[in-house]
Amino acid sequence: MTQKQEEMNIVVVGHVDHGKSTVLGRLLYDTHSLPLGAVEKVKKIAHDTGKPFEYAYLLDAFEEEQKQGITIDTTRIQFFTKKREYIIIDAPGHKEFLKNMISGAASAEAALLVVDAHEGVQEQSRRHAYMLSLLGIRKVYVLVNKMDLVDYREEPFQEIVEKLGAFLEELDVHPLDYLPVSGFQGDNIAEKSGNMPWYQGKSLLEALDFIEGEEAAENKSLRFPIQDVYKFDDRRIIAGRIEAGHLAQGDEIAIYPGGRKTSITAIAYWQDKDKRSEAHTGESTGIQVRDEFFNQRGEIVTRAGDTPPLTASRFRASIFWMGKEPLRFHKKYKLKLATQEVEAELAAITKIIDAAELTSREEAEEVRINDVAEVILQTKDEIAFDLFRDCQATGRFVIVDGYDVAGGGIVISAEEEEGFSEKTMRYIMEHLPYNGELTVVVKNGKVDRLERIEKEIFLGIDGEGI
Repeated sequence: MTQKQEEMNIVVVGHVDHGKSTVLGRLLYDTHSLPLGAVEKVKKIAHDTGKPFEYAYLLDAFEEEQKQGITIDTTRIQFFTKKREYIIIDAPGHKEFLKNMISGAASAEAALLVVDAHEGVQEQSRRHAYMLSLLGIRKVYVLVNKMDLVDYREEPFQEIVEKLGAFLEELDVHPLDYLPVSGFQGDNIAEKSGNMPWYQGKSLLEALDFIEGEEAAENKSLRFPIQDVYKFDDRRIIAGRIEAGHLAQGDEIAIYPGGRKTSITAIAYWQDKDKRSEAHTGESTGIQVRDEFFNQRGEIVTRAGDTPPLTASRFRASIFWMGKEPLRFHKKYKLKLATQEVEAELAAITKIIDAAELTSREEAEEVRINDVAEVILQTKDEIAFDLFRDCQATGRFVIVDGYDVAGGGIVISAEEEEGFSEKTMRYIMEHLPYNGELTVVVKNGKVDRLERIEKEIFLGIDGEGI
């Protein structure tokens, strides 16, 4: 069996007119990654529409995009080097399509930020850099494109390095490098250019191979979200898709939340020819276990000894909001993470940015359409999850408002519960002597603190006198 080549997902972002599609089109052309006849087809379309041929058209697969002259949806393209297979996510730059860019970037391991050497750093350049920081993408190359328009001079390049570098420093984003390129002329794309002897760094193709890839999902801790539990004859089968790691008959496993432990007695199969003793990342499978305790959809199976998922009912997340109605406090939503579905609400807004205008709001009371924000979410029940950087499949979620998917995001960290736990509250109610001077203050459905008052009443969890 041939070993599968390493893969890497890279999102390409930048101002609508800064030439990122040209850079990618040239990269595909120079690496001979285009289907047979594709270049001739695009040249014919350009001729028939009276436009000069441009490498950007190689990416515009949809006729409507070519008519408008802008990329309106995320386009996934791929090419190979000797080291790995690349999946390039070409994300739209026009601000009306920003949510598509965020959706594409959420699955990326690294990013290319394209800036026009002639126009310099623009508002959209800063906006996209901000999006990358919120999504936790730290492996970034800055491509200073259109160097041919500034006569390949070093001064405009260094000006962008200094200006953009200061902004990225504030976002805690530290680019791997800045590369001067010309997508139209092919300078420093697949090979080093002789037009910029002052630049001693790598070409784009060399730089991509230099990026350290994430640990392959197969080598990570097992993540097997339970899709459902079935009964066949005398078999009880836990079914799902393996998102990371692998499992085998005889493995000791733990199931979260809760961490209950058991072992795999068999991998389910329909016919003898399908019988097997192990399953791997990306495969949908079913397992039988030794102990028949209650299992349900949404729980996550991992191997005993592997790094377990986090479990909590409160977590910090970066989200993007697309709902017709704003994301508001005191409103119930459905949160879907892997196979889990749980009631959730907004507990706090840490920071917020209007993605269309690149303006922030302090002490915001809601998250509006096209906003990108860092928030804390509270779920009704404890759930199992991972940080997005550790496992994308179990660190990404969507938020449903009514019947519509209104937003999505990634998990940044688990958060401690605010206030007293329910157990502590019961102890207080049962054991503290009541003398008319104590009240329980409730915040967001949790006991927040005790206060001394002079009322002849004691307030309970719902704020009513008892």
